[in-house]
This record gives sequence, structure tokens and C-alpha cells, in this order.
Amino acid sequence: MPGDRITLTGLKVFGRHGVFEHEKREGQHFVVDITAWLDLTPAATSDDLTTTLHYGELAQLAADIVGGEPYDLIESVAGRIADEVVKDERLSAVEVTVHKPSAPIPLDFADVAVTVRRDR
Repeated sequence: MPGDRITLTGLKVFGRHGVFEHEKREGQHFVVDITAWLDLTPAATSDDLTTTLHYGELAQLAADIVGGEPYDLIESVAGRIADEVVKDERLSAVEVTVHKPSAPIPLDFADVAVTVRRDR
């Protein structure tokens, strides 16, 4: 696997995911981090956007999933994003973390997150 990677962190998107009905009804913000491993040599030598992963399109893909169909589990959200991203055959792997900072936990906490990885 190449050591080159593109990383998108802190993508904040409103979604309606959760086991409880009020989570789907009221929604909340989720935060997504994505790291994609691919050989960036073609992009570095050609300076051509078409030879690399377009991080704007990557962000939009993730935002569409988080803001789209409600899931019970953030594991499902992260898995769906990873499965879509890794369809790009230039990638050797992708790692997706979905944070749910407003999870319904009756304790003081900073964050809850799930990370999934898909390898080609």
C-alpha cells in the first residue's frame, strides 16, 4: 500500500441517524473524517486534478450520505461512505470516522466515534 494519502477532517453535516425516534425526527450534527490511500505520484508529476482524488467531490459524497437516508447506527453510515469511496480503483484503502458528539448518553463526554476501514 502506498504511503501517500489524502485526508479530509472535520466535515460537519446535519443528519438524522440514531436508534431513537427523536434522533431521526430532530436530527443532529455529525462530523466525518476520511483518509484515502493512493499513489499521488501521477498528480505530483503532472499537476493534473484528474490524476488524483478530488477532495471536494469526496466531501460532497460523504455529505450526501450523512445528510441522506437515516440509519440506526453510525457504523452503517461510516460503512456506506467507505464502501462508496473505495469504489475508486486508484485507492488502496480508505478509513472513515463518523463522530456523533451529541449522542444520547446521560453522562458528560466529548465525543463518540466509529471508524471503519476498507482495503482493496
